Amino acid sequence: MNSALPTALFTPSWHAELDLGYARFGDSTRPVQRRHKGPLRVQKHLYAEGPEVCQHIIVHPPGGIAGGDRLDISARVGANAWAQITSPGAAKWYRAAGPAYQKLDLRVGAGATLEWLPQETIIFSAAQAELSTSIDLEGDARLFYWDVVALGRPASGERFDLGHFQAHLDIRRDGQLLWHERQRIVGDDGLLDSPIGLDGQPVFATLLVTGEIDSQLLERCRSLPNEVRGDLTQLPGLLVARCLASEALLARGWLIDVWRLLRPALLGREAVPPRIWST
Repeated sequence: MNSALPTALFTPSWHAELDLGYARFGDSTRPVQRRHKGPLRVQKHLYAEGPEVCQHIIVHPPGGIAGGDRLDISARVGANAWAQITSPGAAKWYRAAGPAYQKLDLRVGAGATLEWLPQETIIFSAAQAELSTSIDLEGDARLFYWDVVALGRPASGERFDLGHFQAHLDIRRDGQLLWHERQRIVGDDGLLDSPIGLDGQPVFATLLVTGEIDSQLLERCRSLPNEVRGDLTQLPGLLVARCLASEALLARGWLIDVWRLLRPALLGREAVPPRIWST
């Protein structure tokens, strides 16, 4: 009997899960849940700003996401706790014959704060990346969320000609929808160069912050010197910032500059960049 089967059936894939939880004890935030399955971890928690803010760095040891891979990440920040979550470097989505997935489930309790500040996501040409994010806020919970997406690898002369990128993002407060967004970009799509799309820029970034700021601070953010095409919009209870850039480093630099201005005003703390951003 010939038991040989097509090699494609044995293409390896990773299914990784990470479940994080944080709680407030006195004047400190401590991790109370850190469960993982597969190649997804967090490094030792850090207190660069003192005990109130617990910082975690999510690490994906394989270094990239390929077809068939699935990452499931959940984080729950309990009442009055403060968690800041980032990553050590870019997330890379490789070219693949089938889709790969990432699902984020973030929940923030009353009086709590979550800063979700990963480094950029690079979508290689011919990758099939499908991301879904659900964020639930309770009561007066505060959120500072951003993402940076680079399509292709311009520095290597690679344009996003094949594959697709799609992302779903929902933010709710006490069950009421605050933000609902759907993105889908197909390789060589006309939107890549259209002035009503990415206008020839391979990198786009979004920042969402709960709360409202005055017109003076809004203008200061808009006046930041930068090499990106960006702007901010104040909605009821939610501040939105977006930019287009020629490279991820410029988009991330703009987000950090905006974060430096907004964090003291909306979260009551000076912005202290995590050391991992400088390594």
